[in-house]
Amino acid sequence: MQPPDKTAYKILTPAQFAALREDRFTGAPVDIADGYIHLSTAAQLDETLRKHFPGQDDLVIAAVDLAALGGTLRWEVSRGGQLFPHIHGPLRLAHVVAHTKLAWENDSAKLPG
Repeated sequence: MQPPDKTAYKILTPAQFAALREDRFTGAPVDIADGYIHLSTAAQLDETLRKHFPGQDDLVIAAVDLAALGGTLRWEVSRGGQLFPHIHGPLRLAHVVAHTKLAWENDSAKLPG
């Protein structure tokens, strides 16, 4: 059964966000190495930020419409046995419904939208 999330999030460096805005984002180095683009649900976002992006404050968080991904979206078991949304295909600017620079509030990330 697919989780009910309608939106997931991609954490991007400024260069990666620029590539996405030009519709040429092929993934972060870890995405390319793993063969899919990693996303996080709202519940997973803070842990992903702390684990993979400590001390970085120049990041952009993009909200991705999961329905727009069609058959390229797969929910797969990852960290701690949790289901994570992965894109097996390109992430296009048309898939992004909102984006914002990373902002921390009370030691948690503020989500776009």
